[in-house]
Amino acid sequence: MAPVHDTPGIRIPPPLIYLAFLLAGWGVERVVVDWTFGLEETVQRVIALVLVVAGLVLDGMAAGQMRRHNTAVEPWKGATTLLTDGLFAQTRNPIYLGFAVTYAGFAVGMDSPLALGLLVPCLVVMDRLVIPREEAHLKRVFGTPYELYCRKVRRWL
Repeated sequence: MAPVHDTPGIRIPPPLIYLAFLLAGWGVERVVVDWTFGLEETVQRVIALVLVVAGLVLDGMAAGQMRRHNTAVEPWKGATTLLTDGLFAQTRNPIYLGFAVTYAGFAVGMDSPLALGLLVPCLVVMDRLVIPREEAHLKRVFGTPYELYCRKVRRWL
């Protein structure tokens, strides 16, 4: 069990990071340029819906698994259980992956190619600034079992 005071030190909630990039892309596009995907409206809506639902299902499954194991879903809180099965056997970050899929769906639904393009720098921010803090926390708390898990399961896919 993790010490109560040991946390990853996440300062900005990851959903806000994704939201900031999404809204920045959409906002700049509406003010500076007016790009569109050029898709037929029904096709665009279906793609958006499929992506949003898929992302939310992925997030819900991962969050549910975390709750069933009594560990914090919020990344700024300390982990109490090392999850290595279920979705966590496929990716070490299923919630962030779900956020990315949901983000893509909203960008398509908002008809914002720029917002969709900003998903890449958003993921770089997550990969370089947020996830390393979480991984350092998990290594401190779980040690060798976490290191072995990292060797078996990729960070994203």
